[in-house]
This record gives sequence, C-alpha cells and structure tokens, in this order.
Amino acid sequence: MSRELKLRIISAIVLAAVILTATWHGGMVFRLMAGLLALLIFYEWSTITKLSDTNPTGYAWGWFSVAVMSGNTIFGESSLDLPLLSGFALTAALFPVLRGRNWWLVGGIIYAGLSGISLAAIRGDEASGLAAMIFVFAIVWATDILAYFVGRAIGGPKLAPAISPGKTWSGAVGGTVSGVVAGAGVAAAYHGRISLVILGLALVLSIFSQIGDLFESFIKRRFKVKDSSNLIPGHGGFMDRVDGLVFACFTVFLIAVVHAAITGDVPGSGGGILPGF
Repeated sequence: MSRELKLRIISAIVLAAVILTATWHGGMVFRLMAGLLALLIFYEWSTITKLSDTNPTGYAWGWFSVAVMSGNTIFGESSLDLPLLSGFALTAALFPVLRGRNWWLVGGIIYAGLSGISLAAIRGDEASGLAAMIFVFAIVWATDILAYFVGRAIGGPKLAPAISPGKTWSGAVGGTVSGVVAGAGVAAAYHGRISLVILGLALVLSIFSQIGDLFESFIKRRFKVKDSSNLIPGHGGFMDRVDGLVFACFTVFLIAVVHAAITGDVPGSGGGILPGF
C-alpha cells in the first residue's frame, strides 16, 4: 500500500469519526461542526473563484455574511436562518448589479451559508433528527462509493464528459440504486417499514447528491483547479468531500420550506425537518 493511499484512508477514517461523533451528540456540538463547515466552504469557494483579487470589498462582505450566519447556526436561532441568508445574498447582488462584478460572491454566500443552515436543520435536537441525518449520510455515501466502483467495473457512455470525464451513466445508475437501497435500509431500521415517500425521497436525494458532485466539478474546471484546497491530507478540500452531501441537504431543506409554507411548520424547529422522520 502506497504512502498516499494510507494517508487517504487515515484522513477518511478521522473525518468520518468526527462527523459521526458530532452527529451522535447533536445539539451545540453538531451545530458547531455545521457552522465551521460553512466557513471552510466559503474559504475554499472564495479561493477557487479568486474573490479577494476580483472583488476585495465583496470578499470582505462575504466573510462577514457567512460568519454571522455560522454564528446564528451555532447558537440555534433557526427562525433567523432564511432572513439572514436572503438579506446577505441580496446585498451581495448589488456588487454585480451596480458595479459590474461577477456573481460568484452571491453564489458563495448562498452555497456556504445554506450548507451550515441545512445540516443543522436536518439534525435538529431530537432522536428523529439523528435518524434523518444518518438517512442522508447513508444515501450520499452509498451513492458516491458505488457510483465509483460500478462506473469503473462497467464503463460505458460518459455522464458529463465536458465537466467530469471520469463519470459514466452506468456509475450514476449504480450509485442511485445503491443510494435508494441504503436509505431504505436506514428507514427500515428506524421505522420497521419502508414507505413510497421514503423511497421517492431517497431517489431524489441520490440524484441531487450527484448533481452536487458535478456542480463542484464544473466550478473547478471553470477556474482550472484540481482540488478545492489541500486542507484534508490526501483528499484535497472540504468541498471535494461534501459536495454531494450539501446538495442533498439543500434539497431536504427546500422541501421542508415548501412543506412549511403549506402546513405552517418551521424548518429546523427542534426535531429535524426530513419528511417521514
């Protein structure tokens, strides 16, 4: 086994242990992890897109915005999540509208801020939130791992050669099937049954986790970088590792917002927000 592979394995084990431990504890511990992740994602996003060079004032505003949202996530004021995210993003939009800047600042604030907000909202403070978070992890990790191995084993037509030449349709289908099976397994273990709603949700989250992977690949190809950073030994950056996860969490959060508009329930109000958990 090569030194690089050993380093990747050790880093993956440590990272998984930290994530799962924080998920198990929930509360302030998990919210702290979610808030820190949002800051790390904005750091990598702003580095990739060179915000400090192209928009120094906006770069400072972005850090302020994400720092405030992260602090709000950590201290659990979920009722302020969407007002803060909307206000900071709309203010950042003045830079491209009035000063002719690009939209990467707005994208970074939304991407980083919503990462922390959606993770904390899904976990909540109750046992149902723990099960919901494990459900999402299982889908995303099974999708990612099996898409890689099935794609390598079967090959075939490329999924998006202009964005990520290594990905195939066979891998995408294999990953999706695996993600649905993994999600169904978690739901069966928690509820003792599997519903069509859970299967449909698992399917949607698996697909969107792969879209998240492609989205990050698009950004890196657009700016001609290999990894989002070198913060994780042997793995690159945090965006490289959580791209699928954050898109899956975005999807859950947006579903919850729509559900809240219909029922009046507030996303992230304590018990997790995933339908069926």
